[in-house]
Amino acid sequence: MTVITTIEDLRVLAEKRVPRMFYDYADSGSWTESTYKANESDFQKIKLRQRVAVNMENRTTATKMVGQDAKMPVSIAPVGLCGMQSADGEIKAAKAAEKFGIPFTLSTMSICSIEDIAQNTSAPFWFQLYMMRDRDAMKKMIERARAARCSALVLTLDLQVIGQRHKDLKNGLTAPPKPTIANIINLMMKPRWCLGMAGTRRHTFGNLVGHVKAVTNMNSLASWTNEQFDPTLSWADVQWVKEQWGGKLILKGIQDLEDAHLAVASGADAIVVSNHGGRQLDGAPSSISALPEIAQAVGDKIEVWMDGGIRSGQDVLKAWALGARGTMIGRAFVYGLGAMGEAGVTKALQIIHKELDITMAFCGHTNIQTVGTNILLPGTYDFKP
Repeated sequence: MTVITTIEDLRVLAEKRVPRMFYDYADSGSWTESTYKANESDFQKIKLRQRVAVNMENRTTATKMVGQDAKMPVSIAPVGLCGMQSADGEIKAAKAAEKFGIPFTLSTMSICSIEDIAQNTSAPFWFQLYMMRDRDAMKKMIERARAARCSALVLTLDLQVIGQRHKDLKNGLTAPPKPTIANIINLMMKPRWCLGMAGTRRHTFGNLVGHVKAVTNMNSLASWTNEQFDPTLSWADVQWVKEQWGGKLILKGIQDLEDAHLAVASGADAIVVSNHGGRQLDGAPSSISALPEIAQAVGDKIEVWMDGGIRSGQDVLKAWALGARGTMIGRAFVYGLGAMGEAGVTKALQIIHKELDITMAFCGHTNIQTVGTNILLPGTYDFKP
């Protein structure tokens, strides 16, 4: 096997090892995928200022995210169906994050349940919640997160309806995959994946089956979300969630300055500048281009983070320089998970941390807390509408 040195190496390996519908689920966007692609390409437009003859010893990338220690300003984003990238995938990712020293976020639409993560890790983790029509189910989920010692709740605001994801529709995405001829042929080519799945009982949505009324068949992600996700979501509902939870609240999916001000007014502890990885509104701006205006306007009132397009430690450093006091990585860790399980997630984190650390040094800094826009080349990061 080729020596793995980049997140791209992990992506290539994951594509070989993960069944097509689940690989495509992670590695795709909505409609034309223009926003999905811009999330990555806009990072490349930002250029760094190299400095020389500065002391590069004793470097640190350590920080805190909503009061929780982090080895670097990176957390694992909530990604659905991780248990279909690799058997018991969410448990593997949570263990890797805990050992590395960064926060892990479990998705509502995970294969492993909240209780599975609590039983297999010792560090506090975060739980991501969608606004559902069934408020009783939401209350119970919040109580389960509290019982599992989750230290923060991540409320996703940009998925009241599902964006049209062409690859998911064409692949007939289900969990577990339906035994169609096409799927059987594809699975025959993924023996490592099949062997792993044969060794676990976790094959469908562990947070929902058996916990939500009248839900007995969760095979179709799209049909259940279309039925249950609440399109009437309002800021009053955000306040309701805050009251039910009572702990640290992170609002994910902010792209607009007006919404950022409303998020501050809601009393949330942090916001994530995010377009859902380009999987919702195609044609929306990239996350990194939306970040500076929001960070400048509300960064002194609330923790501002971002996700979308991060494929390297350099991307993390650029986001920090533009005002993000934390980042979330989704595809970067999912590629590692699909490629090599827990070891692959660890490898992804090691790659990002090393790139972050070395790039920071080349830019003349030994502590990430001192990094600002002075490490960026003027004219390369002034994103205009």
